[in-house]
Amino acid sequence: MKKKYILLAITMLFISCKGSQQMEVAGKQWRIMDSIVKGIEVPFFNDKTYSILDFGALADEKVDNTIAINKAILTCSIEGGGTVLIPMGKYLTGPINLQNNVNLHLEEGAEILFSTNPLDYPIVHTSYEGTELMNYSPLIYAYKKSNIAVTGKGVLNGQASNENWWLWSGSETYGWSKGMPNQKDPLNLFRLMDMAEEGVSVSERVFGEGHYLRPTFVDFFECTNVLLKEVKIINAPFWVIHPMKSSNVTIDGVTVQSHGPNNDGCDPEYSKNVIIKNCTFNTGDDCIAIKSGRNADGRRVAMPSENIIVQNCKMIDGHGGVVIGSEISAGVKNVFVENCIMDSPNLERAIRIKTNSKRGGLIENIYVRNLEVGQVKEAVLKINMFYGIYGNQEGDFIPQVRNVFLENIKVKDGGKYGILAKGYKESPIANVILDNVVIEKVEKPYSIENLEGLKLIETYINGCLIENIPLDQKKYINK
Repeated sequence: MKKKYILLAITMLFISCKGSQQMEVAGKQWRIMDSIVKGIEVPFFNDKTYSILDFGALADEKVDNTIAINKAILTCSIEGGGTVLIPMGKYLTGPINLQNNVNLHLEEGAEILFSTNPLDYPIVHTSYEGTELMNYSPLIYAYKKSNIAVTGKGVLNGQASNENWWLWSGSETYGWSKGMPNQKDPLNLFRLMDMAEEGVSVSERVFGEGHYLRPTFVDFFECTNVLLKEVKIINAPFWVIHPMKSSNVTIDGVTVQSHGPNNDGCDPEYSKNVIIKNCTFNTGDDCIAIKSGRNADGRRVAMPSENIIVQNCKMIDGHGGVVIGSEISAGVKNVFVENCIMDSPNLERAIRIKTNSKRGGLIENIYVRNLEVGQVKEAVLKINMFYGIYGNQEGDFIPQVRNVFLENIKVKDGGKYGILAKGYKESPIANVILDNVVIEKVEKPYSIENLEGLKLIETYINGCLIENIPLDQKKYINK
């Protein structure tokens, strides 16, 4: 018996030392984050201003200003760059194409109303739910551009509703009814997924009219040195802010208010050195969702998203506050989340990781600190390696999730679970550490399957100090 207690003491000491070492590693990583932030270049523009009014634009909701706005942007770029000004007033337009060295600036009181006619949006190289294709142009589109920005205190209004873009989702909640076409018809989204699995080149994945795949709102595609600042974005057809294969991206002080289907607030995908700060997200899907491609397409591109920083943001409604996945096949590493407020009866989770064996991918080095969480529905931390949508999601690409650190988290109403984690027996979730985490009002402290290296330091759930969960986790499932 004495030997048993000695062995237990040695084991607990080993775990404690290992946990301390891991927290020291986390501390070093936060210092690395500071260097990443300092290295992100913010665009700089010439001191020239081009008003869209000088190019024939009219503040009239019935006048199409597409040509005038894009002509002003192109002229500004050709002449060395500067600011294209959207003065106070409401301006109807089709897609806007950003050009090098241009800051599209919305004056306070300016509102851009985007057309809801799909025929106004030409076919371009874009993506849909993690798969590249040729589809409707995003509402604001920058393709292989550098030193670009959209700024100002005006409003970008996609005008999406249950009467146009949203019903294409195939959901009765958003205006669809039986007999209407939608993205789930066999020749639409599912055909796109099949083409990617079959290795069909992107140039041959031509969709658009008759396929009901909605455009993203603001899409920076293969861009460098990007700034999106202060604008308010409402009523998006689909994903709202989408840095795609981009680097040095700053999203600062933006408000997203859009409750349509798949209305993720911000989706950095295959992107590097992205900072999202001082923003407010009130969405119909994930507030922030970090991605890196779906299944075969993600493995083809093989470009992980890395060095993603979230600071001083507010998350209201959404499926998750900060989410990684599920289109995550190229992997994600080095995510930093700090000083955020998350609170809504319609916010499902605070921190969420979702993947499956069709996605695969390596998700590692997730650092979260200083969160104030009011209310979430399901879980404060959810890690699910069996995420399912669109039918069978089992495959041969077992994902890996490791090194998840939560520090100094306060939760007033945690919903169903404090920690909800489900890994694979052959690929367990590895190294999850909670330090100074206080969670109140949860139905169950945790539900855990196949997680190795869980360390709890000064962690209280429902007022009780939760000690380290023993290595044999099975008997603690759904405790």
